[in-house]
Amino acid sequence: MLCSCLTGSKPNWTFKGCETILIGNDIKCKCSHLTFFAVLLTPINETISSYDLNTLTIITQVGCGLSIFFLGIVLVMYFLIRKTQASTATQILIHLICALFLLNLTFLVNHFVANLHSHVGCQVMAALMHYSMLATFSWFAAQGFHLCLQLYKGGHVTIRRYVLKLSVISWTLPIIMVITVGSLSKYGEQTIYADNPQNNVAMCWITDNNIHYIVNIGYYSLVFLFTFTTVIITLSWLFCLKRTKAANPQGKRSGISIVIVMGLCFQLGVTWGFAFFAYGSFRIPATYIFTILNSFQGFFLFIYYYKTTRVDANSANVKGKGNSESISTLKTGLESVVNPYQSFEKDKGM
Repeated sequence: MLCSCLTGSKPNWTFKGCETILIGNDIKCKCSHLTFFAVLLTPINETISSYDLNTLTIITQVGCGLSIFFLGIVLVMYFLIRKTQASTATQILIHLICALFLLNLTFLVNHFVANLHSHVGCQVMAALMHYSMLATFSWFAAQGFHLCLQLYKGGHVTIRRYVLKLSVISWTLPIIMVITVGSLSKYGEQTIYADNPQNNVAMCWITDNNIHYIVNIGYYSLVFLFTFTTVIITLSWLFCLKRTKAANPQGKRSGISIVIVMGLCFQLGVTWGFAFFAYGSFRIPATYIFTILNSFQGFFLFIYYYKTTRVDANSANVKGKGNSESISTLKTGLESVVNPYQSFEKDKGM
């Protein structure tokens, strides 16, 4: 049997990328096309037009491919070059990059596993991708916590084995949630429906919409509230900092650059919040924005990592010269932001 789509009033029968599956008296068409990134936080079993599905799939393939490549470069740079010099903020960022690398990789591999039609294999694939997504959310929250703690402590975190404790929490909590969902047998093969049946897409993912809402959207909602609040607090702090003379002792222009704002948003995962607007008339535009920003997130983090590590190196060189007018940077992942607390402490010591 063949799968079909309607062209005008006539059916267009095709073998291309699709297969017909008989389930009792029902006929279902499933195709091997890769799905789009926004499906990770959108409701299950919703229908999308074939044109949008194809366009979003292309964006996802390009974005995830670039993200994997550039995240891989960051990991190589870190482990081979900068590991011994890494600040606490950089170590936390690397953990996030590892989780995001795993998420992009498992997403691209997912449809190949789904095409094998192995129930156990699909369950394992879904669980692995789900774990990497939840781990990514956890590291968004860890980034926000570190930033808030740095601002509160004035750039000095004295917690013993701080990164190790964050790592245990951020990598372990998703395991508990994945084991819980797996024990309920909620992983398996699901279908992304298009308006033309020939474009339906099979993938390995959560099969229960209620579980999807509670675990994925519920968990990210909590993370989003925390990280978005952190962004507002940090930007407010930066606006106040811009007005101080200590932030600009040499008369140079200071302020909030687009790199800082985008770096904050991508580090803290605020861009994933566009999933909340993917309803009603905003569904398609929000889905496109979500897919573009988050499938390319790895590429944007590479740009941020490269730029901030260069700024950090320059700051270290200036500090090494003993210039009394130099001000140390705040080690929060915003290495390009001046820390007035450290400057204040130095002035008191004098």
